Amino acid sequence: MLVDVTTFVFAIGSLLIVFIPQPPRTEEGKQAQGNILKEATFGFKYIFARPSLLGLQLVFFFGNLFAGIGFTVLTPMVLARTGSDSTALGTVMSAGAIGGVVGGMLMSAWGGFKRRAHGVLAGWIVMSIFSIWLGWGQGLAVWIPAMVLSFIFGPIINGSNQAIWQAKIAPDVQGRVFSARRLIAWLTNPITPLIAGLAADFVLEPGMKAGGGLTGAFGWLVGVGPGAGMALLLIVTSLGSLLVGVAGYLVPAVRDAETVLPDHEMKAVAVTEVVAAGG
Repeated sequence: MLVDVTTFVFAIGSLLIVFIPQPPRTEEGKQAQGNILKEATFGFKYIFARPSLLGLQLVFFFGNLFAGIGFTVLTPMVLARTGSDSTALGTVMSAGAIGGVVGGMLMSAWGGFKRRAHGVLAGWIVMSIFSIWLGWGQGLAVWIPAMVLSFIFGPIINGSNQAIWQAKIAPDVQGRVFSARRLIAWLTNPITPLIAGLAADFVLEPGMKAGGGLTGAFGWLVGVGPGAGMALLLIVTSLGSLLVGVAGYLVPAVRDAETVLPDHEMKAVAVTEVVAAGG
């Protein structure tokens, strides 16, 4: 916690001494001006008026919904399957953190796919495959590599998505639009623990106990006993997030978002040319 607070101090301190120029005003920025209600709703109207941006947000909404449910039960699943071994849990979580750092370094050195949509959609698909592997495993030998490989793709997905939005949206309205975007994407956060808890405690864990009603159908996949029901939930939700990535590829507005939407710099050049042509 001390390290975390220290990094915030350095981040805020850097903002105090660095000059940040104001972006040039665009026509979209002028349209966003008004009373507090108009400015607050502008971001949502902007996204809903552009199918490609809305489609990308729906990918994250449903992807976060499924992933949030699955990873809510990750900690209790590991504890249940290791006899409440806190060292095993710490090892699994550390593996995920290492994967996230490696993914961030990889994204910084590589820069991601030339077509950023592949980083988003293929990233969701591949990350979900490793999450399925995570649910299938019953020990550290599987959990550790699955966590590393799954979490590597988090920075790739988020970095690719951020690059698309920053390229397509004029800087003077990014604050409003990005706020609405984050709200849509994170709207699932309060409900995923409720869904995961109810499904695990009252349906899947009882059903996957020895002699439970679900063991005959799924015992071969995740075993039986404590933690098996949560493992099954992790697999099912990972399949859901995988299908979200596949669905994105099937929708042209999402798959081709980078070509459908013009870059904000190109729009600025077009406006300048029109003004010049008009004398």
